Amino acid sequence: MKKLIFASTIAAGAAFGTSAAADCGEVSISEMDWASSAVVTYVSKFLMEQGYGCTVTLVPTSTTPAVASLAETGEPDIVTELWAAYTPAYFDLKDQGKVVELANVLVDGGVEGWWIPQYLADEHPELTTIEGIMANPELVGGRFHDCPDGWGCNFTNNSNLIASGLLDAGIERFQHGSGETLATAIAAAYADKEPWFGYYWAPTSVLGSYPMAQVDMGDYNEEAHNCNVTDDCATPAMSSYPTAIVLTVATTTFADEEPEIAELMSNVQFTNAQMNEILAWQDGQGASYEEAAVYFLTNYNDIWGSWLNDEARGKLSALLP
Repeated sequence: MKKLIFASTIAAGAAFGTSAAADCGEVSISEMDWASSAVVTYVSKFLMEQGYGCTVTLVPTSTTPAVASLAETGEPDIVTELWAAYTPAYFDLKDQGKVVELANVLVDGGVEGWWIPQYLADEHPELTTIEGIMANPELVGGRFHDCPDGWGCNFTNNSNLIASGLLDAGIERFQHGSGETLATAIAAAYADKEPWFGYYWAPTSVLGSYPMAQVDMGDYNEEAHNCNVTDDCATPAMSSYPTAIVLTVATTTFADEEPEIAELMSNVQFTNAQMNEILAWQDGQGASYEEAAVYFLTNYNDIWGSWLNDEARGKLSALLP
């Protein structure tokens, strides 16, 4: 029943927010095309509308376009999940005082790497090394499954593939058109116990649902990684991924004009365990991102209730335990 109440409220356009829209005004927030970010966005949208009376507009985007838009137009007001290491331009904006960091939205940081299915690693343990894949490209299907254009990992993976020699060894780089098709490729490989080799990250339902073995990319080299993340790295060199800092950021103008919303978003944080659980539920139910947000809101009241100020908590008191 509680889930139905939440779902009906969201679908109706946030009854509390509509009646009190003047409290906050209009807010634009990013709607990224991967699962954890989408959950953060829909949860944040609900809390802004229901608790603070905002009128929230979602801006479909991904990492690189979002930062470019911030630089050129100052929009959106809030980027809910920014993997900062992929966007050197972001640090320029921060140094210029155009954006402020509100929170480490993924408290544990993000995990990235190259993976093969565990069943493949069990049968061919040599494939958990770059050298083993180079010697046996056919055993991983001769293909590297990569993230879409617009994602920061696009440049990093390409540079690492060049530096590693995998492209010369017969591995084809295949870029998926979306995060959904990248996830589907892993699921399809698992269904038929087929080879698979490529990039993925956590927190995600995929790494929770399908056991994957990480391919050893060697040590982390900060200088190499900082070059690899750019689209014009002249000297790609192999480097593993660092634990990623994943931020919620806002334009300085917005944070100054809407300090209560900035304070709210500074409290919106998830552990990897929490997000993995939400996304595993979503995957198991075949649910939408919005439904996954409803699942969080109906099952983690004690967490999100602590994010709100007293007035917002009062508006949502009927939905809090």
